[in-house]
Amino acid sequence: MTDPRDASDAIVSANAKVVDSLPFSDTADMDDADRGLIAALDPGTVIDGNGKTIWDNDSYAFLREECPPTVNPSLWRQSGLVARQGLYEVSETIYQVRGLDLSNMTLIEGETGVIVIDPLISQETGAAALALYRKHRGDRPVKAVIYTHSHIDHFGGVKGVTTAEDVAAGRCVVLAPTGFVEHAVEENVYAGTAMARRAAYMYGAALPRGPRGAVGAGLGQTTSKGTPTLIAPTHSISTTGHTETLDGVRIEFQMTPGTEAPSEMNFYFPDLRALCMAENATHNLHNLLTLRGALVRDPHVWSSYLTEAINRYAARSDVLFASHHWPTWGTGRLTEFLSLQRDLYGYLHDQTLRRINQGWTGIEIAEAIELPPALEQAWHTHGYYGSVSHNVKAIYQRYMGWFDGNPAHLWEHPPVESAQRHVEFMGGSAEVLRKARESFDQGDFRWVAQVVNYVVFAEPENVEARNLQADTLEQLGYGAENGTWRNFYLTGAYELRNGSVGTPTQASAPDIVMALSVSQVFDAISLRVDGPRAWGAHIVIDWNITDEELLYRTELNNGVLVHFDRPADAAPADAAFTLARPMLLGVLLGGADLAAAIGDGSVVVEGDPAKLAELAGYLDEPDPDFAIVTPT
Repeated sequence: MTDPRDASDAIVSANAKVVDSLPFSDTADMDDADRGLIAALDPGTVIDGNGKTIWDNDSYAFLREECPPTVNPSLWRQSGLVARQGLYEVSETIYQVRGLDLSNMTLIEGETGVIVIDPLISQETGAAALALYRKHRGDRPVKAVIYTHSHIDHFGGVKGVTTAEDVAAGRCVVLAPTGFVEHAVEENVYAGTAMARRAAYMYGAALPRGPRGAVGAGLGQTTSKGTPTLIAPTHSISTTGHTETLDGVRIEFQMTPGTEAPSEMNFYFPDLRALCMAENATHNLHNLLTLRGALVRDPHVWSSYLTEAINRYAARSDVLFASHHWPTWGTGRLTEFLSLQRDLYGYLHDQTLRRINQGWTGIEIAEAIELPPALEQAWHTHGYYGSVSHNVKAIYQRYMGWFDGNPAHLWEHPPVESAQRHVEFMGGSAEVLRKARESFDQGDFRWVAQVVNYVVFAEPENVEARNLQADTLEQLGYGAENGTWRNFYLTGAYELRNGSVGTPTQASAPDIVMALSVSQVFDAISLRVDGPRAWGAHIVIDWNITDEELLYRTELNNGVLVHFDRPADAAPADAAFTLARPMLLGVLLGGADLAAAIGDGSVVVEGDPAKLAELAGYLDEPDPDFAIVTPT
């Protein structure tokens, strides 16, 4: 194992140029980020009932010092802003808790209680944020919760601010955009294991905090490590212009599906002259394709919804706030902010399409595209979370797919086989590493990372290659303005030196699994079928879901598990199970004891119950520890 190195001369020089090229004398963001501070959580940590640290904002105290050469100065500035923590007054009845998770919690005081917007990721951080608010503003009951969109950092802490019992009794209502539950559970279950593993890289959750490690993720510092929860919405919002009055507070909604999330909405408070932009306009360039993995987002519709927000609400607003970062005050300033954000996504979309239609590939466009000066000089358009480079490639992917049109790229060898051939053609691993060290000394780290990766994949036990690759990724991280790029590079270096960090955060939390619809349950099971092993199997099972009055049939054939409403004239199944939906979830996804459930009558079986065990035998388990920077 090698230790982290100092910044190379090439990175020191590159970071120095950043200082000269950007308006570091502009302190408006510092003033806005500090405005309205009532009190910070002291100490700035959240501990669960077992003594586990769920959140530690104090670990970022080093960001108050001068920027070291191992961090891009622009990212250091952003991280210092994002790491500010505490309860803030946005306006007379609007408050935010910032710096207690990746996202913000916003609280709107009503006639008798408080409305909570986006209750963070974890039950524990949600509860800590609400407690901080109540300590300074009084023990107001939570009368409503609003989820702005379907990402977990905007709903996972809901049971820290209210209870399922209060929601069921009508003491607290829960609002979300239409399609919220469907998208929330699909994202966290279907590819949840892979996304959570890559999120460990994206957010640097396992990296040591410090100038050679994690300094933040641009959008927020990192993700909390507590218990994600979910309470299903009681009200779904589907129409722009729809209004609700919650605890005496009037709210007008703007639907923005397909922007930062497939299910998302902004909203306006006409009596408060305040505009909530969810995650559609924050103090950075956002992701069009997040590095952890997701569906590609649509920058064209994103830009158009920002135009709509400007036209509908900007002139009537005195303050704009969002689910990340700090607010913007003043009608003129927030209008300019929204306009530049709109132009940012519109420019990337239109210029990428222009080049696509001239025959350029995604990687070529990403290398060549530059933002207009007005955008480049605005701090909030910088790629601290998304980046121009990977967003342009995402736009290319959205329109053109993975293939760039060159037939030489149509059927390339997979990584290990390609690496072995590259290394052989280059004269063997010793020669590759010799030349790579020369390139390293010249500061050509992008090239070194590419060629040494061949050696790592061709010879996974080659310690010299792993160490050189770790040193190289580290330098790339030190120079990155983008927080998630830095975390990816440094986590890759960390794993090459120390072994896998696995998945530090919880994937497929029980509350999220329990929110799956019956159809989604069978979809989730179908994704785990080991096709080749199941080629010869034919299993038909009927499912009578008593509490939802559904009669489903699943059929495994040709290695594919399909599900559908059971036809009235269908031939008899191999087995039929009668049970309630919660028991279905327990049996198929939650590890419930089927024999015990049959014994106590919770499950009634006709036919051969062993057919379910046979089906289960064809299912694979996801791997939350899969390799990323090595082949295995």
